[in-house]
Amino acid sequence: MSALPKFKEAQYGFAAHLRDPANQPAPEGIEDRRMKIYRDLFFNNVSGLMAQTFPVLNQLLSEEKWLRTIRDFYAHYQCHTPLFTELPKEFLDWLSNHREAEADDPAYLLELAHYEWVELALSLAPDVELAEEVHRYGDLMNTIPVMSPLAWSLSYHFPVHQISPSFQPEAPGEQPTCLVVYRNREDEIGFIETNPVTVQLLALLANNLEERKTGDALLSQLAEQLPQFPEEAVRQGGLQTLEQLRQKDIVLGTLAED
Repeated sequence: MSALPKFKEAQYGFAAHLRDPANQPAPEGIEDRRMKIYRDLFFNNVSGLMAQTFPVLNQLLSEEKWLRTIRDFYAHYQCHTPLFTELPKEFLDWLSNHREAEADDPAYLLELAHYEWVELALSLAPDVELAEEVHRYGDLMNTIPVMSPLAWSLSYHFPVHQISPSFQPEAPGEQPTCLVVYRNREDEIGFIETNPVTVQLLALLANNLEERKTGDALLSQLAEQLPQFPEEAVRQGGLQTLEQLRQKDIVLGTLAED
């Protein structure tokens, strides 16, 4: 293979040093004082973005461990996005799939990082225009309920929404932590804690633009999935849940009647 053009060699050498200055020499002929400006500028931009996206994780890790973690990511992970705002997603992928776990990692590290990333991901997610008109205050039982595409039903082993300097669980909870993180019509990010029954209802709602079932039919299907509970109790509780989800813009409304 032919050698790279000299200007490309210079570019690669420059970038390699910025990413890993401890192990990659600076290009020849450039004063270190000038190189330091670039080293600090690039690294501080990345570490600042991560601190904003993962504020609780940043707070709970020691300063030395946090900076070492960001430095390892910055030096060794090959990102595949040209978008600066996508770097936290790349960081999450590196944490989950490429980084070697350390003995002093908190047990909740990966789940907390994912939960904190979700807020950024939802805030940047594009609005979705539905093909059909949705009636915000339609009859939830007799017409077709529509779930917001900007509402994500999530399940964690740790109560990630409660983790803080004063609460750092060392082991998973006895029951999964079920959350819905959503963006409402005012573009505000919120979350609610739910339970496994609501998770099942949300799963039915997520497919309902294709299934096109009325709320009554969805609740009958939910009751069939929960034979351990009286059917009428499931239906009444399900209707109350649908109303609560609509108040949060997790359920957008119903398809307009023909």
